[in-house]
Amino acid sequence: MTISPEVIQQLQARVEEQRDTLVTFLRELCAIPSMESQIGPVGERVAEEMRRLGFHKVWFDSMGNIVGEIGNGPRTLLYDSHIDTVGVGDPEAWQWDPFQGKVEDGMLWARGACDEKGSTPGMIYGLAWAHEMGLLDGWRGVYFGNMEEWCDGIAPHALVEHEGLKPDFVVIGEPTKMGIYRGHKGRVELQVFSKGKSAHAASNQLGDNAIYKLLPVIEGIRDLNDQLPTDDFLGQGRITVSKMDVETPSINAVPDLAVLTIDRRLTWGEKKEDALLQVEQLIPEHERSNIEVKMMFYEDPSYTGFVFPVDKYFPAWQIPEESLIVQAGQRTYEALWGEPTHIGKWSFSTNGIYWNGKAGIPSIGFGPGDEVTAHTTEDSVSLDDVARSAAWYALFPTILKELTA
Repeated sequence: MTISPEVIQQLQARVEEQRDTLVTFLRELCAIPSMESQIGPVGERVAEEMRRLGFHKVWFDSMGNIVGEIGNGPRTLLYDSHIDTVGVGDPEAWQWDPFQGKVEDGMLWARGACDEKGSTPGMIYGLAWAHEMGLLDGWRGVYFGNMEEWCDGIAPHALVEHEGLKPDFVVIGEPTKMGIYRGHKGRVELQVFSKGKSAHAASNQLGDNAIYKLLPVIEGIRDLNDQLPTDDFLGQGRITVSKMDVETPSINAVPDLAVLTIDRRLTWGEKKEDALLQVEQLIPEHERSNIEVKMMFYEDPSYTGFVFPVDKYFPAWQIPEESLIVQAGQRTYEALWGEPTHIGKWSFSTNGIYWNGKAGIPSIGFGPGDEVTAHTTEDSVSLDDVARSAAWYALFPTILKELTA
């Protein structure tokens, strides 16, 4: 496969010429708060840029995610970038305004710079450049700016099953340090409900403490963690008690209800039923009528009021290194910069749990940023990589087309 030197030179020239525009656009996105899935205003700014760049169709879906289309080929290539962020936590912990951010040593430090607004400029400009240069021929290019932090995978799930837009291939823009990522562990969120009997703390012998009933379960979860299955690529499954809630008439009473929340990371081959059964088996026989394990369920409305109910089950996924989409990602990088990049996986979860994990759509990740800064006060991204990524997003469609024709 040969990409003409003229195409590479043209893309590299565009990166240099429009670097400041890409950086300014990213800073504007980071300056618009989009916490707790409130992505309306930042979505409007993204929509404005897509219209300016000549996208043929731009709209908000029912959930309130922003979608843009460019090109009209028979197959669909979708670029996925979540434009919501986590909160800022304690404002005093930041040494700069988390929304205005700061630029220092070629890096932008701001909430969402890495996770994940940093991929949006490159995706949008890359698709526009690809269309102008004929690199998008044969494709309908779609940019999908969505909400992910509240329940990963729900936005693409609704896009496919409610909106009826199912792509043939997906690139996820979560931070990969400009490498090609091909999977990550899954997750299931569980709760354990323990029922007891309330009594005054002064006469606690008359009650039945719901917390104490859970002590063998908590101890069992702790010990189970290092016994879970492992996978050569994704690593070992994990289990953690992440929260505990108690219902009690007062702080001077025996609690009659205690609830554990469990984060169970699933490696390759593990299913939600496996995780549920493992926790159920930790319940002492004599307490089985008082303790119940349930998978959590999500049915909160989005900011538009749209509800898309889903179990909080997020399957592990991985795609082989020799698969055509992974190879297309690597060849795109090599064509642009003369050497291969690293191929790896995320340690956290992404919308890939739906795209590939549930829907079976060939998917990879590519984006600027290092995930270790995500959700921290060090949230940051290399501005050179933000600009360079646009060239990769522009060239990728034509290389993928040749490999999968």
